[in-house]
Amino acid sequence: MTMNECPPSPSGATAAIPDRARAVHLVARPDGPLTTDAFRGVEVPVPDPGPGHVLVRTGHLGVAAVMRERMDLDGDLPVPPYALDEPMSGPAVGTVVASRAEAVPVGALVAYWGPWAEYAEVAVEAARVLDPALLPAPQYHLATANGATALHGVRDVAGVGRGDVVLVSGAAGGVGSLAGQIARRLGAARVIGTAGSAAKCRWLVDELGFDAAVDHHVDDLAGALREHAPDGVTVYLDLVGGAQFEAAVAVAATHARFAVGGALSTQQAGAPWPRFDTGAAIVKALAVRGFALVHAPQVLGEWPALFRRWLAEGMTFPHTSVDGGLPVLPDTLVALLAGHHRGHVSVRMA
Repeated sequence: MTMNECPPSPSGATAAIPDRARAVHLVARPDGPLTTDAFRGVEVPVPDPGPGHVLVRTGHLGVAAVMRERMDLDGDLPVPPYALDEPMSGPAVGTVVASRAEAVPVGALVAYWGPWAEYAEVAVEAARVLDPALLPAPQYHLATANGATALHGVRDVAGVGRGDVVLVSGAAGGVGSLAGQIARRLGAARVIGTAGSAAKCRWLVDELGFDAAVDHHVDDLAGALREHAPDGVTVYLDLVGGAQFEAAVAVAATHARFAVGGALSTQQAGAPWPRFDTGAAIVKALAVRGFALVHAPQVLGEWPALFRRWLAEGMTFPHTSVDGGLPVLPDTLVALLAGHHRGHVSVRMA
């Protein structure tokens, strides 16, 4: 590839970059389960950063189940759907290679929301300069949204405290796997998770410290959960919806608090929306509250320092880091949605 130079940064530094680089575009809106046919690898011009912008060479890209919903025009998320024939986008960490913003110099490690591309032009206010020594590796910073979501749901919405019996659905995912550990650190007496296989259930108990985990495919989910919470669950963090929400209502204790942060079974697997047993809700005086991080952005700022402290105290960061760069991103997302990955998932650029 031919090379050019970016405009000088305020400090006078320049960085050589290619004229063109690779990106991954969304080219079709999937109808049903996602396949790699919805994506296409393309070559695009590398932009020169404008005033107040930096050019970042992508190092790691986060992959999350919520990306599937953003491919639909009629999704319920408080963010716009992905556009066709444009790059996919998500949480990213990379290195600044050219800067026209004094506050973010060349060489800085930054977190940002960026395209599935080798290079990204980022406004300085959208680039969060990272301390490389704060967390063990760059991909740990990609878990900030998942961690903040888990923290907000468990602490602020559900109000988990000492003695609670907490049930987390989708517990082997990026949010759920942190939520269960956070609940323990906030004083929960018992933490139970649901997951999609016996292997994932063993992983939750043996490696993440859950007290029990139940495969949600069992014939009698409510009965299986009741075995582990005979007096009922006092807190339910719902990341799945569907039949798991219904089972949680059945095993809820009086005055249980439900924090509803996801509906993966409906959005991705096509399962019906859960039937809400309003009679049980009345008799048990259930409190059901939906939540999304967009309504509590301040928690994003809290998470890194808390994460560092909890890691030092023994928290496990459940994550899957996939090598291979842009070409493996579509396969990685498809595999994640099919339940083949655990915890937070990211791709490391080649």
